[in-house]
Amino acid sequence: MSLAAMQRDFRGWLIDAPVSMEQWVDSAEQAGLAVYHNAYRVQLVDCLRDTFEKTLLWLGEDAFTDAARAHIEATPPHGWTLGVYGDGFSNTLSQIYPDDPEVAELAWLDWALSRAFEGPDAAPVSPEELAAVDWDSARLMFAPTMQIAVARTNAGAIWSALAALDDPPMAALLPEPGAMLVGRQDFTPCFRTVEPTEAFALAQIIAGATFGALCLALVEQCGEQVGVGEAGALLSQWIGDGLIVAITLDGE
Repeated sequence: MSLAAMQRDFRGWLIDAPVSMEQWVDSAEQAGLAVYHNAYRVQLVDCLRDTFEKTLLWLGEDAFTDAARAHIEATPPHGWTLGVYGDGFSNTLSQIYPDDPEVAELAWLDWALSRAFEGPDAAPVSPEELAAVDWDSARLMFAPTMQIAVARTNAGAIWSALAALDDPPMAALLPEPGAMLVGRQDFTPCFRTVEPTEAFALAQIIAGATFGALCLALVEQCGEQVGVGEAGALLSQWIGDGLIVAITLDGE
């Protein structure tokens, strides 16, 4: 038998595939395997617990552990470090709690903030770079730590209350879907809720629209006076937040 076959069988045994380890481990060592089998799951549950602290507080210990175990059964680790294991946990929670969408949104926020903390550095654009920009043809590049997701609930308010050790509000759907924007200022991950107009604008820029095209889209959506003013205000907000790290011209 080859080492590759042993490793394949061992991985299958860890994730409860129908694989026997008897050909690799004699009966005297089976008890040790059982300990390892349990420790594997305990470590993964602890990993999820550390990453999704606010989700754990919201669900409670028992419900969170049940959800973590379901995720472990469906999603074995695939990265070289446990730091990336939480990827997809929010999707698992959306399946377990289809009638409680704030749970998956809380998990997404926990995960995005953890990724922002570990993400690569990127310096925001300087005032000198901004002075000479042809904004009609400018394409904006956002910081690599920035992430955005649709928000249909008040998960952001729940997260903030839990972080402050306050009583969280009751879960509620927003009057109109917005978004949650995650980034990092210096070495501190942060987030803010985003109104529908800004969520639309961010989606346009992320999809590759120039700033000039964004202005036209906002004029079409909001009217000329409001649309142009909104585009300028959003640009100022993004620059102030340090979200823009590069500007290129259309065609470059």
